[in-house]
Amino acid sequence: MRTLSVSLVGGFLGVAAMAASSNITFNKDVLPVLQKNCQECHRPGEVAPMSLLTYSEARPWAKALKAAVVTQKMPPWFADPKYGHFANDRRLSPEEVEIISAWADNGAPEGDAKDKPAAITFPTGWKIKPDMVIEMPEAFVIPAKGTVNYQFIRVKGNITEDLWVESAEMRPSNPKVLHHGKVWVLPPGSKWMEDAVLGKPYEGVEARRNDQFDGNDILGKFNPGLGAQSFDIGGSAKFIPKGSDFVFELHYTASGQITSDISRVGIVLAKRPPATRYYLSPGTPAALNLVIPAGDPNAEVVAESVVGVDSIKLAYIQPHMHLRAKDYELRLIYPTGESQVAFKGKWDFDWQLGYDLKEPIVVPKGTRILTIVHYDNSANNKFNPDPQKTVYWGPQNWDEMQSSFLGFLIPANTDISQVLKASGPSLKPRPQSGPGPSLSMVELPK
Repeated sequence: MRTLSVSLVGGFLGVAAMAASSNITFNKDVLPVLQKNCQECHRPGEVAPMSLLTYSEARPWAKALKAAVVTQKMPPWFADPKYGHFANDRRLSPEEVEIISAWADNGAPEGDAKDKPAAITFPTGWKIKPDMVIEMPEAFVIPAKGTVNYQFIRVKGNITEDLWVESAEMRPSNPKVLHHGKVWVLPPGSKWMEDAVLGKPYEGVEARRNDQFDGNDILGKFNPGLGAQSFDIGGSAKFIPKGSDFVFELHYTASGQITSDISRVGIVLAKRPPATRYYLSPGTPAALNLVIPAGDPNAEVVAESVVGVDSIKLAYIQPHMHLRAKDYELRLIYPTGESQVAFKGKWDFDWQLGYDLKEPIVVPKGTRILTIVHYDNSANNKFNPDPQKTVYWGPQNWDEMQSSFLGFLIPANTDISQVLKASGPSLKPRPQSGPGPSLSMVELPK
C-alpha cells in the first residue's frame, strides 16, 4: 500500500510539472532569461550570429536554443565547476534550462503581451563610458584573400601625467575581420618598437619580440565574447605612466573582400591613485618550446613560471591556444609544497573567455604556476588544419600556442618585470621527439 501511495504521489507531481511547463510562454518566462544571459551578444552589431531581442527573432531558433542550453554550448562557459568559483560565471541555472526546453517542446508560444518585461536599453557602441579613447591614426586595409601576418602599430600617447585606469574596452570598427587584438601600454624606456614610425603597421618579425622585462602591460583586449575588462577589484586599477605610448597588436583574417579596420580602446579613469595595481601578464606562463606530433590525439604540453615578488594575488585567468587544443589546467604549487588547481576546463577557440576569480588567490613569492594543456592533432579533430603536420609554436591559427594571460593584484610600486619568471619546463630546449614539454619534466610535490 505504501508503494502504491508513493507512486500515485509521484504521478500527481509529474502531471503538475507537465501542466506547469505547458504554461511557459516567451513573454512571461523565456524573455527574462534571454535578457539576463543572452542579449548582450545576441543583438544587432554584436558578435552573435542572430538577434534574440524579440519573439519574432527568437521563435525560429526555439529548437536550436533548447539544444544549445541543454548541451551547455550556450551561454559559452568552459570552466569545470569542481575547480574554482568565478564572479563572471555565465552558466544557466537548471530552472532556466528547463524553461527554455519546455517552451521549445510546447510549440514556443508567445504568450500575453502584458507579461512581457520592459526591453533592456543597451549602450550603442561602447559598453563603458570612456573618459579617453586611443585609436589607430589611420585604417589598416585587409586583403580579400590570403594570410595576414600579425600587425603592430605604435600610437603616440600624449600622456602628460600618470593615469590610473578603472576599466578598458577595445573595439574594432570591423569585428568581422579582427580575430583578436591587444593594446599595450609602452612606458618610457621600453625597447620594444623604440624605432617604429608612429602609425605605421609592422609585421611580427619587424616589430621584434616584446620582452616582458621592458615593463609593458596590456591595457585592453578584444576576443569574441570577452567584452570590456574591469580592473577595479577592491579599489585596484591599471597604470599608464606619464610619457607612455601604445601599441596595437592585431590579428586580422581575410573575409573574401577588401575591407579595412580602425581599432580603438576606451578607458575609464580611476578617481584617485590606488594602493593596489592590476597587472595582466603578457602571455605567461608560455610553452615557446612546444612540440605536438603529427596524428597525436592527446599530446600534453606543460609550461611554468615562478612568482618573483611578494604580496600579490591571482585575480583573473585567460588561457590562449589555437585550433588543436582540447583542455587547460592551471595549477599552483606553493613554496610549502602544497598544490591547488585554480582552474580546469575545456577549450573552445571560437570563445576565448576570461575567468574572474570570485576570491583572488594569494600567491606567495616562489609559487610555481603550472599550466597543462592537451591537444588533438589527429584527423578526428574537425578543426585540425593538418593532422599530418608536427606542430610548433607560431602566431597563425595553423600553428599552436600554450600561454596564459593572468591578472594579478600587486602593490602599486611593484616592478612588474619581476612578477613572473619562466621556470622548469619552459626553460628546457624543445623536445627532439614526442609531445612536450610534459609533466614528466616537472618536479612535482611528493
